Amino acid sequence: VQLVESGGGMVQPGGSLRLSCAASGFTFSSYDMSWVRQAPGKGPEWVSTFSTAGGSTYYADSVKGRFTVSRDNAKNTLYLQMNSLKPEDTALYYCARVIGWVVTSQKYEYDYRGQGTQVTVSS
Repeated sequence: VQLVESGGGMVQPGGSLRLSCAASGFTFSSYDMSWVRQAPGKGPEWVSTFSTAGGSTYYADSVKGRFTVSRDNAKNTLYLQMNSLKPEDTALYYCARVIGWVVTSQKYEYDYRGQGTQVTVSS
């Protein structure tokens, strides 16, 4: 299993970026996939998930209305379109393969993740 992110960079507040996550080594279309971010000195923060069940999408409140997750199963690629970026969106963004939902913690469980791509929002 390999997950490789790209598309990060430095952008001014209010700008946009589109992240990509190229997946290989497994049947991509069979798995829910998430985007997770980690800012310096902080723990991982779930951002969004694209579910295979009916193509449902889920977002953290902090990005709802600004970020859009999508996937192209033919290309084995997950995307994250990020608009109206804010300085607080600065983080390392990585994609992760979902293998479950932990009821006690109300969090997704992952088994593989990529190395991540850095997003910096600054004027």
